[in-house]
Amino acid sequence: MSDVVLRTVGLGKRYRIGGERESYRTLRDTIVQAAKRPLERIRNPGAATHVSQDLWALRNVDLEVRHGEAVGIIGRNGAGKSTLLKVLSHITEPTEGRVEIRGRVASLLEVGTGFHTELTGRENIQLNGAILGMTRAEIKNKFDEIVEFSEIGRFLDTPVKRYSTGMFVRLAFAVAAHLEPEILIVDEVLAVGDADFQKKCLGKMEDVAGHGRTVLFVSHNMAAVSSLCSRGLLLEQGQAVKSGPARDVIDAYLRRGRDASATPLAERLDRTGTGAVRFTALALEDEARNALTTPTSGGWVTLRLDYESADGRPVDHVIVGIVVRGLFGQALFICLSRVAQNGFSSLAPSGSIRCHIPTLPLLPGVYALDIWCKVSEVITDFINHASELTVAEGDFFGSGKLPPRTAGEFLVPHRWEATEA
Repeated sequence: MSDVVLRTVGLGKRYRIGGERESYRTLRDTIVQAAKRPLERIRNPGAATHVSQDLWALRNVDLEVRHGEAVGIIGRNGAGKSTLLKVLSHITEPTEGRVEIRGRVASLLEVGTGFHTELTGRENIQLNGAILGMTRAEIKNKFDEIVEFSEIGRFLDTPVKRYSTGMFVRLAFAVAAHLEPEILIVDEVLAVGDADFQKKCLGKMEDVAGHGRTVLFVSHNMAAVSSLCSRGLLLEQGQAVKSGPARDVIDAYLRRGRDASATPLAERLDRTGTGAVRFTALALEDEARNALTTPTSGGWVTLRLDYESADGRPVDHVIVGIVVRGLFGQALFICLSRVAQNGFSSLAPSGSIRCHIPTLPLLPGVYALDIWCKVSEVITDFINHASELTVAEGDFFGSGKLPPRTAGEFLVPHRWEATEA
């Protein structure tokens, strides 16, 4: 008997973007609209017609996952990772191809997926167990473990609509991981938790995989994928471009990131967002605003982002972020416009945004930069691995020396003192 528990064959998911929104019409509405159309062409012959496009979020994806495997699914934003997990979780139907699954599936894809917000934490645990096909006795046996892991015992009988995002995710993961599914599917949603919770969740997923159950894990943290997963799948523009040992797939992903960052920012197609504000260039500058190629550890660096608004108007309620990532995609730190003392919330129709880092706290090496912009809390432009930051050796401590590269990523100002007993 085959030990394949999940298989996709020629899997595809198509969305229609643009054009007129579908709506329910009566027969009278349809006749009136048809009669008006010729008159509209006469009155406004140059009017543009609504054009719709087909967007294939997934196309021709073949995947086999065996019993007890932990598979990391990686790729840039918009590559199709979350769409694949939604299809596998039966949240959305595929447009073409088929999915074969043997066993119960528990998913943690978005905050709130599978939870009824009006019900309490206790009631949602029981509801999710029932959805997974578990008996009342099975749910009762796991109940205390779920509550202990989630750390929401005090709020167990509170409707989950009053939970914070962190509480929601803790309970959702605890339910998904402890109700003994044959297949556990987890998206990047864990990133909203704190570091201790993420470590706890990774440990639980390792435990699940170690007991012979299957894990599908989506993350931008390559260190977590490398640690947890034995196999990897790399998606790009909805297609599976590489599958195999996790380490090989991660290497391929990082190489593609380096290749993409060489493309001028204005020409990058692997970006997401509404486009209301778009970045057109990213450059490094020194303190005098001269072009800078390689900043040094402890030196000054300015990250300059050129931008433009789509409608040529000023923009309000703006937040800009720059995430610095390490070799394996792990987020090291973020520069966020809304938390800085001299931050801003409005932008001219076009111009430059500068983020000044007076003392660069990184050891020599190569780092990746993600950039994003939000307007009224909606992403307008997000580019993963927009550029690379190469840091050269510098005199961070004023001693002419630096720790070894294997000691970590960061440099922290500190002093030593030795006193006589």
